[in-house]
Amino acid sequence: MRYQPILIAVAVATGGVLPAFLTGGLAVQIRDELGFGAGALGLAVALFFGSSALASVVSGLFVERVGSHPGMRVAAVGSAASLLAVAVFAGSWWGLVVCLVFGGFANAVSQLATNLSVAHEVPPGRQGLAFGIKQSAIPAATLLAGLAVPGIALTLGWRWAFVGAAALVLFVAGLVPREEDDVRPREQVTNGGRAPTTPLVVLALGIGLGSTAATPLGAFVVESAVASGIEVGAAGLLLAFGSAVGITVRVVLGHLVDSMQGGRLRLVSGMLGLGVVAFVLLATGTDVFVVAGTVLGYGAGWGWPGIFNFAIVKSNPGAPAAATGITQTGASLGAAIGPLVFGLVVERASYGAAWTTAGTLALLAALTIAVGRNLLVRERPAKSETG
Repeated sequence: MRYQPILIAVAVATGGVLPAFLTGGLAVQIRDELGFGAGALGLAVALFFGSSALASVVSGLFVERVGSHPGMRVAAVGSAASLLAVAVFAGSWWGLVVCLVFGGFANAVSQLATNLSVAHEVPPGRQGLAFGIKQSAIPAATLLAGLAVPGIALTLGWRWAFVGAAALVLFVAGLVPREEDDVRPREQVTNGGRAPTTPLVVLALGIGLGSTAATPLGAFVVESAVASGIEVGAAGLLLAFGSAVGITVRVVLGHLVDSMQGGRLRLVSGMLGLGVVAFVLLATGTDVFVVAGTVLGYGAGWGWPGIFNFAIVKSNPGAPAAATGITQTGASLGAAIGPLVFGLVVERASYGAAWTTAGTLALLAALTIAVGRNLLVRERPAKSETG
């Protein structure tokens, strides 16, 4: 298997979510300068993912039309522009929001273009591993954000972290090949069919609930850890370490699901169940449990997106970008609602209450995805191995 398409897809997808998670990782410094609270931070990140949700279905159709590589270039340039705009123009909360909303549109294109790239350029027997690597983009973004706290934000200032990130994403845009490389079998291209709409909608709801629960890990772990008594630099390193665990889990499980004949969505439900335990640990507010909860949260509570997307693509090989465009709408809406709700609960109650809420949502997500999986198997028995 050639790894170049996967690595480029990871880089583009990481750039897509970087504006949101760099904002979360540098929240302490950004909030001090711009003067807003935890609820406003959650709303800013929510609007980023909200714009992604609004653009997801249209972006899926756009990417199917123009191809994965042009879509990836458009997305990378848009993300770089968003990052640079934050560094230069974000003089207030409103300025930050405008820059992040623009980045959200670019993120929608990046996620679907990279899904299409993996579906077309990676042989079917290696797509689980490929999606596991590709879905490491979010923990990769939070890892970079965590390292940026002691490495750049506490020395040069948080704006320079955004400038460096913009330069990095522009470099990635230049790495995207000009030509398309489709390795799908001919029968897969012409006879892929359409996945049933009802199961996709239910699964979109499930991944939306899961994203609502998990996204605050990237946006609020640093601040939550600081509130529990952990020093700011160490909290940034905790975010980076948790992210590294998340990357490892996504890649390893991606490799394993390639050999599975079924049960992938059941595995997703089980991981969300473990995520409930992680959020309970975070809710204690005790520094040792916060560390353990962060690691388990990234590994299990947020380690499932690659498996989920792989199952969706397997169920609709004829139009993977359009199919994942439907479920990505749920994922992006959940990612939008999660930080907003979390921030509001923190301001009105506590971090403990907010993490408890996340655990409840993770449990609902596990149950909903199990229901969606059953619907998928029942409506497409010939494709039952996808679940």
